Parts: sequence; structure tokens; C-alpha cells
Amino acid sequence: MNVQLVWFKRDLRLRDHRSLTAALAAGPVLGVYVFEPELLRAADSDPSHVLFTLEALAELRTAFRSRGGRLLVRTGDPVDVFEELRLRCGGLAGLWSHEETGNLLSYRRDQRVAAWAARTGVPWHETWQTGVVRRLRSRDGWSRHWNARMATAPLPAPDALPVPPGLPADLDDGPLPSLAALGLSPSRRVSVQPGGESPALATLESFLAGRSVRYRTDMSSPVTGADGCSRLSPYLAQGCVSIRTVYASTRQRAAELKDARAGGADVPPTWLPSLASFGSRLRWHCHFMQKLEDHPTLETEPLNPVYRGFNDDHHDPELLTAFATGNTGYPFVDACMRCLHHSGWLNFRMRAMLVSFACHHLAQPWQPVATILAPLFLDYECGIHHAQTQMQAGVTGINAVRIYSPAKQLADQDPGGEFVRRFVPELAGVPLEHLAEPHSMSRPAQRAAGCVIGRDYPAPLVDHARAYAGARARIYALRRTDAARTAARAVQARHGSRRPALRRRR
Repeated sequence: MNVQLVWFKRDLRLRDHRSLTAALAAGPVLGVYVFEPELLRAADSDPSHVLFTLEALAELRTAFRSRGGRLLVRTGDPVDVFEELRLRCGGLAGLWSHEETGNLLSYRRDQRVAAWAARTGVPWHETWQTGVVRRLRSRDGWSRHWNARMATAPLPAPDALPVPPGLPADLDDGPLPSLAALGLSPSRRVSVQPGGESPALATLESFLAGRSVRYRTDMSSPVTGADGCSRLSPYLAQGCVSIRTVYASTRQRAAELKDARAGGADVPPTWLPSLASFGSRLRWHCHFMQKLEDHPTLETEPLNPVYRGFNDDHHDPELLTAFATGNTGYPFVDACMRCLHHSGWLNFRMRAMLVSFACHHLAQPWQPVATILAPLFLDYECGIHHAQTQMQAGVTGINAVRIYSPAKQLADQDPGGEFVRRFVPELAGVPLEHLAEPHSMSRPAQRAAGCVIGRDYPAPLVDHARAYAGARARIYALRRTDAARTAARAVQARHGSRRPALRRRR
């Protein structure tokens, strides 16, 4: 039977779906999505991720049916699901999917699928969907690959999805399972973005239509970033919209604004630079994912082997618990952690501050910190997450060591204290001048503010000045060694950006 089986994973859309388009050119298609218990139970998974996926699947299945197609939903190991479909359909003409750069579990699963395909003679066709390049020999020239892929026009959604004739009459599409049916607890999130291709495209449209005007400056603060950031990251992570679609739409919007300005329209001066910054971050999105593609053990091993075991001797589960629950005694850090528990979103600068605080102030290894944060991010993307965690933890050896001052970040990014007061209500009565360091208030002042340190809100886990000095001493003692410098050169050659060095201006 000529069944072209399209395996949907993190590509829950119809527009610009290269695998689906290629499969349709080969014959009638049957779509399938598999909930994998091994991935659902993984430390980097969260019920909120699954709810987002379920919402996207509900819309995708409706879109399939409206075009005469079928999207099966199964739970189990993909190899078992594909083998059952192969036997029931009297063979499969092909298996189609997008390349995936995921965690080690998905990497090993793909190896099992490849072995099954070779054993059964089913051709497995994998197509690219991002700027990540498989089997890349060198980072030299990577930008040319990225530019070439992004320069081609996104593919339209198919008008029809013909089903292979002669499918077994009792081949059920399968229900969309509940969290309970998948063995998961209810989601802890209070307010999250809805999943699906329609919400993704609506979010893209609203960003380009107006929210992006001050993106370049708004993205630094959790106050302005909640609206000024694109908020497309969850949709890119689950493939509800392709990065090529986002990039093409951004370029088109920039061209429209240039034409409008040339025609005399009053275009805000911040808008075009903001779109340029956003476009560059789409490239960085793939740049960091490429690190995982080239280094599959990125989630467990540092890119720079000299930093293996760094801070392991300081590992303290109690400190990590305080960090994970937003009870460190540093109000801005705690507000950011509680914001993640609430919505699954936080702007990039604050994410960097969280990792820096845990790995430098608290001197914790980067791996458990990454494990704590991964399930909290609705937009969790394995390659970006672990590459960024290592970078902010200072263990790559090629990036600047950044140790943030939580008090300064509060003053810079939440000068009115609204973000902190929203997510750390214990501090509602604390005067603004003491909000960053409420422990600095006198005891009578604490009682007057309704926030006694040690009773209503914890004292700081560590002293900032001593923690800062200790972190710099530890990281630079290793960074200055000959072994670290030699390893850093190798890391730069294999994984570093090829962006030309900026010329210094006199």
C-alpha cells in the first residue's frame, strides 16, 4: 500500500512544513503524533509543555480533517507504533519527518527509529526545518547555510490531504489524551500562552504590527518585555510556526516600513533597528541549537572539558531548593523564579541573571541549575537552554564571565518595583529604597513595613560582596590555566560564532 506516513514531532503546523509537502508529492499521506512516556517522564518535561502540545494538536487535527486528511494520535514507543501501522497497512512506502535537535532521549530514540527503518526497508526521509545543519564539518560557512535556507520562500499550507485508499476500516485516529491519562499531574502554571498554529501566527502579526516598535529596549526588562518581546519562543520550540516564516515576515515588515518612511510616513525611529535586532536573534536561535547538534552530550557535559566537575564540591540541595522556590532573600531573583512558576515565561536578561546567581553567588554546578529551570520554561528548547546555561555559568571558556548584581538589576529593570511587588507580595509594604535589600532595614522599619526578615521573608542566602569575590576567584583561577586556554581555542574553533570582530573606534 502506498502510505506516506508523516511523523509530527515539534512541527505542529501545516504552513511551511517541508516534510508534509514532500510526502504529498510522493503519494497519499497519513499523519501521526506519538506521546512518548519516556520523554513525558524526563526531568526537562512539564505538564504545561504537554498542555501546550495538546492544544496545538487539537487545532492541527481539525485542519487535517477539513482538508480530508487524518492525523493519528498514539501513546508509546514510536518504533512500536510505526511497526504496528506498517503491519496493519500492509507496508509503508515512506516515513517522513523533520530533523530534530533535542535531548539525549530523543537522540537515542531517533537512532532506534533509524535502525527499525533499515531493518524493515521503510525509507525514512528527514528534512530540515531550522538553520541547524546536520553533519556539519566546520562552523566556517555556517552563516551561508542559514542565509540560503532563510532566503527561500515559506511553503503554503496544502489545500488537500488525501488519505491512502484501502486503510483498515477499524484504524482509529485515537483520542487526544488528558494529562491524567498520560500519567501526569495537573499543570502548575496559572497563565500561559495557548498552543497552536493560529495563536502563533496571531502573535507574530501583533508583534510586527506594533509591539516590536521598542523591542530593542523593551526586551531587557520583565516589565516591558512581557509585551515588547515577540513571545514567539514557545511556538518556535514546538514548531507551531517555522523560523523561516518568522524571518520572512520580519523582512517583509521592515521593507514595508522603509517604503512608508520613504513616502513621508512618520515611522518611529526605534522600529527598524528593533526589527534588525530581532532578526539577528533568529540567527542566534539556530546558532545555539547548532551547538547541541554538533555536541549531543551538551546537556550533561560542558563544551569545554576543563570545566568538567566545576563547582561540584559546592553542590548544596538546600540552596538549590531555596533557589527553585524563589526564597533566596534576593527579591529580584525570587520574583523572576516565581514569575516562571506562574507563567512559564521570563525575558532573556533575567534568565541569564538566574543562572548567574545560582552558579556564581550560590556556587552551584550548572547541571542541576539547568534541570531546575528547563521544565519551568514553556519555550524550553534543549540546545538553546543548555548552551546558554553553560555560557552564563562561565564554563565555556570563550564567553565573558557575567556575575549580575540582583540589586542593580532591580534598579535598572524594575525601577518602580511593580514586578517584584507582584510576584513577592510579602514585600508589598517595603519602601522602594529598601526593596532590593529589605534585610538592610532596621527591625522597627521591618515591622512597620509588615515584613520581618526571617519570619515573613527569608534573609539573603549569601552576602553579595563575598559571593561575588569568591565566584570571580574560582572561575578565573581555572580560566587562566594553560589547559583552559588551550581548550578554549578548540571550543572556539568548533562552536564559536564566526561574526567578524568589530573594529575599535579611536
